[in-house]
Amino acid sequence: MFTRGEDVEAHALRKRGWSYSAIARHLGRDRRTVKAYLEQGRQPGHQRRSAPDPLESFVTYLELRLTDDPHVWASALYDEVVELGYDRSYPHFVRQVRERKLRPHCEACTGVKGRDHADIEHPPGAEIQWDWFERRKTPFGGVGYVLLGTLSHSGRVRGQICESMDQPHLIEAMDSILRKLGGTARDWRFDRMATVVDPKTGDVQASFAPVAKHYGARILVCPPRRGNRKGVVEAGVRFVSGRWWRTLLVASREEAQVSLDRFCLTRGDARLRPPGQIVDPEELSDLPEHPSWPSVGELADAEPLLGLPAACYPATIEVSHVVTPNATVAFRGNWYSVPPGLGGSSLLVRHRLSSATVEVHASSGLLLVSHRLAPSGSGATVRTPEHKEALSAAVLSSFTMRRPCDRKENRPPTEAALAEAKRLRGDLSMSPTVDLEAMAALFENQRAQR
Repeated sequence: MFTRGEDVEAHALRKRGWSYSAIARHLGRDRRTVKAYLEQGRQPGHQRRSAPDPLESFVTYLELRLTDDPHVWASALYDEVVELGYDRSYPHFVRQVRERKLRPHCEACTGVKGRDHADIEHPPGAEIQWDWFERRKTPFGGVGYVLLGTLSHSGRVRGQICESMDQPHLIEAMDSILRKLGGTARDWRFDRMATVVDPKTGDVQASFAPVAKHYGARILVCPPRRGNRKGVVEAGVRFVSGRWWRTLLVASREEAQVSLDRFCLTRGDARLRPPGQIVDPEELSDLPEHPSWPSVGELADAEPLLGLPAACYPATIEVSHVVTPNATVAFRGNWYSVPPGLGGSSLLVRHRLSSATVEVHASSGLLLVSHRLAPSGSGATVRTPEHKEALSAAVLSSFTMRRPCDRKENRPPTEAALAEAKRLRGDLSMSPTVDLEAMAALFENQRAQR
């Protein structure tokens, strides 16, 4: 077997007019070996098999089977070829199938993998892409749902952490992200998100259509199983997950939101973009030899975004929270009072977006109290005078001046308890009595029946 150096030297000598015998004597190799590398195309570093390929006779059968079913398990094919005479191990079989690339490409299952794709142009201010990412384990407890909105042209990304992925939370998060971006693009790009479009038909949900009209945007839906159509926001999800979420160290959801906003404003907007992706290729010749790369923030500031309405679309947020021992329920980093005596029960907290109130309802839907909404994350406790007075009365009425009970004191059952126990188990103090006449009558009846 030739080394690569010997192969290069043999080809060079052959081009100089050397014969195979002369090259063989010079390299110390057999003449037939030299001829095989120069004429027959043998490659250096690859030893020619002395034995026939054990899979060669089964290739046609495997191609037919994999054409019929591209997803048939390799273990099932191995069982079939073993019955037909294949005598090698399963790992050897799998390696040979991979090397020969016998399994065909399935477009429906692999999507963009293994096929060509084109880069999509995004004019400034034309489109914003939306997507969720969910994290089950969060440093602040519970589940974290993060909505990201990314401008397709510049790549500027903003995010909002939510308690749920339902439609009201989606609308609130979108409004918050749009105001952080400073406006809205003309088009909103979604995948087949069930809160926005019907996954089966791809048409906009009747409950979400007024939202798009409220902001004056058009809804664009990705084709089924074509997630690369919103590749800008997918890249934003990878960026935020790897650079921010991975190392996040906070104690509350509100702290996490502040950290996310700061990260997007600093690290996110400081990313550089190559000018060749922004400028028309015909204008590249006018650029200097080493042009400066614009940042995401500079490109985003130049995008012509549409103005936003004065208030958010009036959807109604509804979450369920457990009443604490001090007769309050938590909502957005604040505490709102409820009537005393409901500790441990779950109540519904409702807030209509753009309103200044928050309502607490029983599980049956009965309105218990309405409070004025406190700024999110302020840690305030909002309590009505009636609830404060009722809670004080309930706490004072439960107080007692008695000493704690002696847990080691001897306190046997009372006379009343003993009498009740005697009634339950019957009076066992009486001696048993036997009625001989009744027994004799019973025996006589049994004898007569025989």
